[in-house]
Amino acid sequence: MSIRIAAIQHVGIPVSDLDSSVAFYRSLGFSEAMHATFAHPEGEGRVCMMKSGAVVMELYQFPASALAEIRGRSHGHIDHIAFDVEDIEAVFDELKARHFDIQEEAPVFLAFWDKGCRYFNILGPDGERLEFNQIIR
Repeated sequence: MSIRIAAIQHVGIPVSDLDSSVAFYRSLGFSEAMHATFAHPEGEGRVCMMKSGAVVMELYQFPASALAEIRGRSHGHIDHIAFDVEDIEAVFDELKARHFDIQEEAPVFLAFWDKGCRYFNILGPDGERLEFNQIIR
């Protein structure tokens, strides 16, 4: 099987103040496409997907007690690149069979978008995180 990546789905950026980051991206012409919360070991995090044309930026903020995790980065704040796929299970199985460095035990569900999404990450040769994501329709 050949992995078919449809498009870059989004670029994930951890931010220290979601509201100010949303305002910044809004000033660049992005609009808010989705808001949600997510579980983090330190509490609840918040996320906003910002969209301009086909470009989607995932801005997410960890709970206050975990913000040092973001501020401590020395090489920028791009966290991951996400690829849109049509069948998350098939892609997961294919990459697992090919012995890629998969970071999750199975695709993970998030209550993002209207019906949720499922994702998993692999690590590239320099530790870059590549996310495979299927929005449930």
